Amino acid sequence: MSRVGRKPITVGTGVTVTVANDNTVTVKGPKGELTQAIDREIAVEVKDGEVNISRPTDQIRHRALHGLYRALLANMVKGVTEGYSKKLELVGVGFKAANQGNVLDLSLGYSHNIIIDLPKEIKVSTSQEKGKNPEIVLESIDNQLLGQVCAKIRSLRKPEPYKGKGVKFAGEVIRKKAGKSAGK
Repeated sequence: MSRVGRKPITVGTGVTVTVANDNTVTVKGPKGELTQAIDREIAVEVKDGEVNISRPTDQIRHRALHGLYRALLANMVKGVTEGYSKKLELVGVGFKAANQGNVLDLSLGYSHNIIIDLPKEIKVSTSQEKGKNPEIVLESIDNQLLGQVCAKIRSLRKPEPYKGKGVKFAGEVIRKKAGKSAGK
């Protein structure tokens, strides 16, 4: 059996998990509500404050889905109780970030500013202190959506390996390459 899929998900107080007939799981909590469609062959049962996931056979496909759906449901339970937060840093001279509501305005060294309209499920805040790199903080209850949006923002100017300039996650270590060596 899958080690990840076999572990039960403990549901805290204030969180309700319901499974519909079409195998759609809905998780409601103090921070919001999330839904996830589950493959019809994977069984989800809720009892005694725990969610258990089981698979019908030991086929490779069923084993993969077993662990996947367990991880997705655990992320949903954690999201509606605590929420998720990711921080991005802009490293480079003249790189700036500003936001108005859910509209993010980035200046990343191109000839124009990049304006991104973020989904309503994500809260964004930017800060720019003197002597530090500009930061973007994204918060959401949906870990999957948050990771996807962060990856999209990072892809606009990935950190380059020589000086480390670009958009990176806070705490991310960029492996730098040596530049070309001097002449003879």
